[in-house]
Amino acid sequence: MYLSIVMWDLKKSEATVESLREYLRDYAVDAYSTVEGMRLKAWFSDVDRQLWGAVYLWDRADQMPGLYGVSRVVELIGYPPTSVGGFALEAIAEGKSAHETLAGLGVALEGGAP
Repeated sequence: MYLSIVMWDLKKSEATVESLREYLRDYAVDAYSTVEGMRLKAWFSDVDRQLWGAVYLWDRADQMPGLYGVSRVVELIGYPPTSVGGFALEAIAEGKSAHETLAGLGVALEGGAP
């Protein structure tokens, strides 16, 4: 498996973490749920520093370019990611969580503050 990490510094964009949360609710979560070969996408943010990004888990390295497949975020932010990395996955450990599934979790979907 392979991991991609993509991040934007939003300081030069009209988009904000708050506005991008709407993008998640209205479009991105559902759209990315259809991407072939992508096991997981987890979006992250830092409101104080106006950082936005995502971590992807892929079945194969050749699928990693699919991270832009259904995305509208470059259009919303106005420029490409500040940082992009692709890596071979070395190991995964799943701990004992209170959450049975990860789907539906997150500030954008739960409507609360972090």
